[in-house]
Amino acid sequence: MKEEEEIIGKISPQDALRMLEAEGLSISLEQAINVLAILRKIANIAVSKYLER
Repeated sequence: MKEEEEIIGKISPQDALRMLEAEGLSISLEQAINVLAILRKIANIAVSKYLER
């Protein structure tokens, strides 16, 4: 799990799971890991595009 947390960053999959459950969305821990990975990729793309200007 340590490797996954390094990829994901500051929000742990467990934290993401708790936040999503608080909003009424029930997902598995594996799905939370995937959601965070996708969000990280989107953030990296957005920053790269912004810096290209």
